[in-house]
Amino acid sequence: MRWSASKLLIPGLLGLASALHFSRVDAGSEMTLRMERSSVRRSTRIRLSGELRNEHLDDLRAEIERGGRQVILDLDELSLVDIDAVRFLIACTAQGVKVVNRSRYIREWMSRERKQKKD
Repeated sequence: MRWSASKLLIPGLLGLASALHFSRVDAGSEMTLRMERSSVRRSTRIRLSGELRNEHLDDLRAEIERGGRQVILDLDELSLVDIDAVRFLIACTAQGVKVVNRSRYIREWMSRERKQKKD
């Protein structure tokens, strides 16, 4: 198994954007997550693309912590999550992180997971 990470800073008109790209090659298959952070005024948007799995959560947590008080996770381009990622997203929303543009399957999985936790 091999991991690689790259970071690119992109200056913008309204703020700074940075992109983090994580890829893992494992037995011929490649799993990739891209995190792109942009800051505008007092909020930080972190756009996720690809697959969010347990092994990415520490890096995502660090990006959220760097984001300040108003953090928005944009899942519009997220194609796959695992159970740990779903639980992480639920914890994020409970701590005030806004999670937007969830696909139907992620939204429903988060809802089912919340219900199971209550029971």
